[in-house]
Amino acid sequence: MLTPKDIPARRVLRALTYNVHSCRGSDRRHDPERIAEVIAESGAEVIALQELDVGRKRSGGIDQAEVIAAHLKMRSHFHPALHVEEERYGDALLTALPSTLHRAAALPSRGEPRGALWIEIDVDGRKLQVFNTHFGLSSAERTLQAETLLGPGWLGHERCRRAPTLLLGDFNAVPSSRAFQVISRSMTVAAPRGEGRWRATFPARWPLLRLDHVFHNNRLKLIDARVIDTPLARKASDHLPIVADFELLS
Repeated sequence: MLTPKDIPARRVLRALTYNVHSCRGSDRRHDPERIAEVIAESGAEVIALQELDVGRKRSGGIDQAEVIAAHLKMRSHFHPALHVEEERYGDALLTALPSTLHRAAALPSRGEPRGALWIEIDVDGRKLQVFNTHFGLSSAERTLQAETLLGPGWLGHERCRRAPTLLLGDFNAVPSSRAFQVISRSMTVAAPRGEGRWRATFPARWPLLRLDHVFHNNRLKLIDARVIDTPLARKASDHLPIVADFELLS
């Protein structure tokens, strides 16, 4: 007969996705520490960030991914979707958990270059696959990017079928869009709701559109999801972050 000591405590993981808009707030100030404060208040362990500047003159030439990671005492994995001379612009995954970069590469793009990155995280001895991306602005481009991400080089890889898997990002796509529906065939969306409706994430000051999403496979059980809609979050970027809690299933 099992005793309480024999039953392992459930492992709850908190993940967050956040388009930080080059850490440029509604006051037009580039402030990565302010972004880090919004994230720190959430208590998230896995953070997906989009629109980060690294070495860009417009934001003071700093490495925003590293500044935010240092503030949170985490490690960052960065992928530059755009690289011009020494200036870079792209996305990052941050965590204090043991992590390994598996892949960081471009996605098919028809305008501004877009990309994705994939890390594997060790969560108390279990492997968690985490993806971060930022889709393009046209419907056809986003659909192509969604189909690519579901392919064998990314989410269709064998290790993602065997392990808990998260896909986070700014998809520039509302739930009724073609790209969203393509991903939803294979993964489940963690949908923050308010007053019976899905909560919007953009623009931050007066949210009207749900462009940011957290998707998960069936090896993760969603416990809760919410949009962070604090006064600081409304000021720090032009998007609001989404935070979601999951239980890792055996």
